[in-house]
Amino acid sequence: MNIKEQYRILEFGEFGDERGNLVVAEGSGMDIPFDIKRVFYMYGSDATVIRGQHANRRTEFVLINVSGTSKVKVDNGYEIDIIELNKPRMGLYLPTMLWKDMYDFSADSVLLVLASEHYDGEEYIRDYDTFIREVRGKRVCKETV
Repeated sequence: MNIKEQYRILEFGEFGDERGNLVVAEGSGMDIPFDIKRVFYMYGSDATVIRGQHANRRTEFVLINVSGTSKVKVDNGYEIDIIELNKPRMGLYLPTMLWKDMYDFSADSVLLVLASEHYDGEEYIRDYDTFIREVRGKRVCKETV
């Protein structure tokens, strides 16, 4: 499957007036294509830090840079794509079994992550060769960002 058919860019409703802006993202299939069971965020990283570096067997994610910018490299075991998160109304939906690297964080980056499952370390694939074996059945070396 083409990698661009696996992930999806989401655009959330944005409402603003003289008081500022408000972005709305609702779960349960409204804006977020799953029920949200976990929320976490990353901040204090810089352009040299790489976060993520894993795939998930059961958990789906939506990533939103609510402040600043970052990049996400997604890999389905056959193709790689890079998405820049640079608007607080933009989300990146990642289904299961996509390898993800988050990197190139701006100094003011706050990356909010919505997850479909509660944390379970057993469903994480943290070794790239294991990921490749699961998605296509052979061993290869991981490219660098």
